[in-house]
Amino acid sequence: MTDEPLPEALSAEINAALDEAGVHSDRRLVMRMLRTAILLGEDGADRLDLKIASAALAEMRDAFRLFAPFRGVPKVTVFGSARTRQDDPLYLQARDVAAVLAQDGWMVVTGAGPGIMQAAAEGAGPERSLGVSIRLPFEEKANGLVAGQDHVVAMKYFFTRKLMLIKESRGFICLPGGFGTLDEMFELLTLQQTGKAEPMPIVLLDEPGGTFWQGLRRFIDQELAPAGVISEGDFDRVVITDSVDAARDEITGFWWNYDSLRWIGDELVLRLRVAPTEAEIDDLNERFASMLASGQIRRVEPRQPEIADADVLELPRLALHLEQRQVGNLFRLIGAINQLPSAAPAR
Repeated sequence: MTDEPLPEALSAEINAALDEAGVHSDRRLVMRMLRTAILLGEDGADRLDLKIASAALAEMRDAFRLFAPFRGVPKVTVFGSARTRQDDPLYLQARDVAAVLAQDGWMVVTGAGPGIMQAAAEGAGPERSLGVSIRLPFEEKANGLVAGQDHVVAMKYFFTRKLMLIKESRGFICLPGGFGTLDEMFELLTLQQTGKAEPMPIVLLDEPGGTFWQGLRRFIDQELAPAGVISEGDFDRVVITDSVDAARDEITGFWWNYDSLRWIGDELVLRLRVAPTEAEIDDLNERFASMLASGQIRRVEPRQPEIADADVLELPRLALHLEQRQVGNLFRLIGAINQLPSAAPAR
């Protein structure tokens, strides 16, 4: 990322404009965005490039404003086909899983279209639904359940839409769908596999007795894994089920004891709801030694960057030096942390 400086006089004018606009928080980041826009102009960027950059930034601002009032509410994104009919068993599955999660205090995020998206919004109810729609010449328009509540934002670009369908959520449920649904599902897996996203629960939900996702598992087990293009166990972090209750339990259970993580230099800090015992920490070290680049999993106090940000300082912490190629195994470590006997009160 370039940080080319602007002429001093121009920087002073921009700072004065920010003062007049009352922009003080995270000012350096705002300055960076303005500097980048000016440098694009200096570069003589193509008009189409400028239109893409301008529209993407405007769309992200609209989406950030949509989500901002609900920042403290846990959210689950439901993906699935826009073509699923209301009498399809998959429609009922999407509606029912959204309903039980809404009862547990979750909001449901969808692509705001028909089919599975409408079913999930219907199950959650308009007050607990948020939509990120895409403007297409055919097929997809924001359903009235979210549009009528101003709980929807429309996007021109799939990449900005996908960002906002993923960024705010703490769990994901995918029902059978076409290219778009599979693209979204594989994007989730790629982000998890590469460590570009924090570990999150991913559920592939089918109709009762359905075989759609089992077919995908066979392809992964018989073609991708033997070819060496993914690692053995990369798909283990995904739960395949035809049970609404099992899907709900996977989403909510992921957060029973585990709360969040943060990198402090090369140290990974895990924040928990309940402090583990020394015997439990010893057991984690024995079971997950292969994940460690050096040292051991150990109890720590909040680090200075966390203190500076007042970042959930009340929670107990574990720290480890993670072998970077083992980032996929974080899901297993979190699962073990959620199953610790000491975590039972958190459930």
